[in-house]
Amino acid sequence: MRVLLVGAGGVGTAFTRIAARRPFFEAMVVADHDPARAEAAVAALAGDERFRAERVDAGDESAVAALLARHRCDVLMNATDPRFVMPLFRAARSAGATYVDMAMSLSRPHPDRPYEECGVRLGDAQFAESDDWAAAGALALVGMGVEPGLSDVFARYAADELFDEIDEIGVRDGANLTVEGHDFAPSFNIWTTIEECLNPPVVYEADRGWFTTAPFSEPEVFDFPEGIGPVECVNVEHEEVLLVPRWVKARRVTFKYGLGGEFIETLKTLHRLGLDRTAPVTVPGPDGPVPVSPRDVVAACLPDPATLGALMHGKTCAGTWVRGVKDGTPREVYLYHVVDNQWSMAEYGSQAVVWQTAVNPVVALELLATGAWSGTGVLGPEAFPARPFLDLLTEYGSPWGQREQ
Repeated sequence: MRVLLVGAGGVGTAFTRIAARRPFFEAMVVADHDPARAEAAVAALAGDERFRAERVDAGDESAVAALLARHRCDVLMNATDPRFVMPLFRAARSAGATYVDMAMSLSRPHPDRPYEECGVRLGDAQFAESDDWAAAGALALVGMGVEPGLSDVFARYAADELFDEIDEIGVRDGANLTVEGHDFAPSFNIWTTIEECLNPPVVYEADRGWFTTAPFSEPEVFDFPEGIGPVECVNVEHEEVLLVPRWVKARRVTFKYGLGGEFIETLKTLHRLGLDRTAPVTVPGPDGPVPVSPRDVVAACLPDPATLGALMHGKTCAGTWVRGVKDGTPREVYLYHVVDNQWSMAEYGSQAVVWQTAVNPVVALELLATGAWSGTGVLGPEAFPARPFLDLLTEYGSPWGQREQ
């Protein structure tokens, strides 16, 4: 396997550090629009000759396809933010490469009823091309991070091994992370965080299909394991709700994120001020008017999440809560994966949230390389058997847990 990794930010850099310990691939090209970031990621790998750095504009399909061809890469691993999903997705298809991402093509709210009906859903643009990928015998594995990704694997595992009937699958994400010296310092890409938190959340019900609610709806307190404890969680737009029902039968699917009141109020304020917008506004510059995206300005004003590891303390938990019936008896379980920031920093030099996101696509690539996972078309993690993934994740030194509720 020869891999082109596009994106050398926090998640991309963690991806290289995890992959460097595994023998399943022959070469990995680490590409970024900022060549210094790609070079730094490669330089940190102690002379592993399988890695090399390149510069590429993730939005330039022809340049990405040319890079795939030049290095004979048969896999494109997308570690950029969701704005670049479609150009990279198309570049992989034109080059005949397998495509893997951790977030799917962007949604667009319904123009008239944004908090009742879906407009363009997450992943719609990719799934619209699934038949073409399948006809070509090609695979696009979409949503293969931690959430979406591992959370979807948990849903498939629950359906295969733990339940006869499933009433509800609810992804629940929470943490007790703190960052020294910062009142507001998101531990993940703020561009993506704003996108998923301020868009209308999607809920799935079997007798209704997909529909939307208002942001931060249906608050609940969820008790997270391994000392994290109770965290208030709210509905947030996320890929799992769009992915799980395609392969796993459940009466209801939700995603709720433990944001905390202060974080929610900050996001609401950004929205009231129009600072969540992506369309450029014109501001004065030294050489005349300059168009800038308000959301890009917010991102530039905040610390890079990849640099916060040494200041972070606590744990992060990603998991899937499932309620249903097994052997005629009601059952409720929480399948989860916890990463302690102190451990991930000591072991890999990567903060917990980006490390937890990065480990799952590395596991997925190894399963594709060995043939344990295979398929054609545009597929989510639920389309593959869960047990090989969970066993390999444990072999990577990062075990998962199961708690009866």
